[in-house]
Amino acid sequence: MEKKLLLGDEAIALGALHAGLSGVYAYPGTPSTEITEFIQGNALARERGVHSRWSTNEKTAMEAALGMSFMGKRSMVCMKHVGLNVCADPFVNSGMTGVNGGVVVLVADDPSMHSSQDEQDSRFYGKFALIPTFEPSNQQEAYDMMAVAFDYSERIKLPVLMRVTTRMAHSRAVVECVDTPRQENELNYAAEAKNWVLLPANARRRNDFVTAQQAELEADAEKSTYNKYAEGTDKSLGILASGIGYNYVMECFPGGCPYPILKISQYPLPKQQVRRLLAECQRVLIVEEGQPFIEDMVRGVSESQNILGKLDGTLPRTGELNPDLVKKALGMEPDQCFDPCKDVAPRPPALCLGCGHRDVYAALNEVLREYDNPRVFGDIGCYTLGFLPPFHAIHSCVDMGASITMAKGAADAGQWPAVAIIGDSTFTHSGMTGLLDAINENADITVIISDNLTTGMTGGQDSAGTNKFEAICRGLGLSDEHLRVVVPLPKNMPEITQAIRDEINYHGTSVIIPRRECMQTLQRHLKQKKAQAK
Repeated sequence: MEKKLLLGDEAIALGALHAGLSGVYAYPGTPSTEITEFIQGNALARERGVHSRWSTNEKTAMEAALGMSFMGKRSMVCMKHVGLNVCADPFVNSGMTGVNGGVVVLVADDPSMHSSQDEQDSRFYGKFALIPTFEPSNQQEAYDMMAVAFDYSERIKLPVLMRVTTRMAHSRAVVECVDTPRQENELNYAAEAKNWVLLPANARRRNDFVTAQQAELEADAEKSTYNKYAEGTDKSLGILASGIGYNYVMECFPGGCPYPILKISQYPLPKQQVRRLLAECQRVLIVEEGQPFIEDMVRGVSESQNILGKLDGTLPRTGELNPDLVKKALGMEPDQCFDPCKDVAPRPPALCLGCGHRDVYAALNEVLREYDNPRVFGDIGCYTLGFLPPFHAIHSCVDMGASITMAKGAADAGQWPAVAIIGDSTFTHSGMTGLLDAINENADITVIISDNLTTGMTGGQDSAGTNKFEAICRGLGLSDEHLRVVVPLPKNMPEITQAIRDEINYHGTSVIIPRRECMQTLQRHLKQKKAQAK
């Protein structure tokens, strides 16, 4: 078997390809982005014609993956945890339709919120949707689990949720890979319309079937090779550890763990093994990354008060785990510190020098000084940094696309001026429907689509609406009279400020599109041109 040094994301991607993947569908979001990027650059994927173009958002990605599954082929959907909220409708309903070709929904959670709005734990979605969840504890498992997950998905005819976290996604380890990748599935027509057409009569029948299927899924989890009970000599304490939390526990005991330890990497929770651990040990410490998902369930099946974890403060309720925190929970002295180095000065994020967003905010701030109590509703992207010094330009940032709808709601309440600022990729992801609402009511808002011709925050992936925004706005019903395009450069400041002033003073829906390429992608493109010229 060939050995490779891989990120967790890369191990997942390669595992999926070697398992016979026919298509990956995703919207870029840290810490999941590298999965799709790896497939886009992989020789086997190119040779086989594996689909790997970015989707407009996570909902469209999930639905397209279901379409590929409908035709019998294996598909994967990748996203960060908040992306699962976006695709919750098709994701939850996929438990009702079932699958034909295997489907793996890969979600990368971001505890400590390195680049996210919250610390959502996606395992709750698996339980909610009545589908099995896998949670690898290291890169080798992440690679191996892909084949197991696709096989399992096709056997039980359900999608499989695979949950990883930031540290798993973005750390490297040596992975042994198979010599001969599995061939892709052939196209087939085995999908039954009576399962996929969720009319109430069909959905009720499927709901009964999937609910009854939970006993089978629990039995599978009890005998899963990824859920392992290891005996220990010291039963004063038992440890239940899931995912990367298991890795942290084992780092604390390089010579072997003296306590009984139950490793969980496949859900539903194997209750019989949990009960055995509770019965054999005086106390049980639960180590899991994210929210106390397992701990809540264990406390529900046990009358014991000797359960330690996040709910009693033995481990912190928020933020990432690390070996130091686990050692403290075990009553051991940490032998190395994972705290940030105190000798390094903090360097807060900032918009790049020369970034077009800077000129947009400079112009916006200049104009808004002329008005009483203006409000600017921001969105998800690089331009969210406009909240920070020196601009202090936005007043909200809730989720993808919320800028336009919040501005409309504020205007409905009587606020003026109400300005929305949204990026090009975010606009096509979740902003277009909000703009349609505003246009339909001619809401008194000014929308700024700050177009840097790429998905900048996640590394410069293609943006779905590039060179289409004027057509999109016209198609939604916006008049040409209140659709303005400007180039955000210091020399154009009089034109930009006048455009913003004019559209604020127009009491209806208007759109301004400042357009200039992201500095990061511009530099890459210039380097590519120089290399080609040689």
